[in-house]
Amino acid sequence: MAEKLSRDYDVIHEDVINKVRTLMPAGMDFSDLAELYKMFADNTRLKILWALNCNEMCVCDLAALLGMSKSAISHQLKPLRIANLVKYNRNGKVVYYSLADDHVKSIFDTGLEHINE
Repeated sequence: MAEKLSRDYDVIHEDVINKVRTLMPAGMDFSDLAELYKMFADNTRLKILWALNCNEMCVCDLAALLGMSKSAISHQLKPLRIANLVKYNRNGKVVYYSLADDHVKSIFDTGLEHINE
């Protein structure tokens, strides 16, 4: 049942508003999406994602590439893992990181494409 719109608004197209309201994702979906995009709001995390977009890498290699300590790289990888943007696999004592899936690559590539228009 459509919710009656408040008289505080000048609504010209109530049918459009009601249609969009039924299509709008739940509030939690927007919270989750905002959290996802926060991961892209840090230069170091973006550099890590860019590197992993190119190739699977270990913490040592990421540290050398970015001129940072292994500890600092690990600190940035943790929220990326929690957000399911990167995954890892262990080979002996070495842990290799890569992008979690093609969706992450697509988000990253689309963002770069957009800013380079």
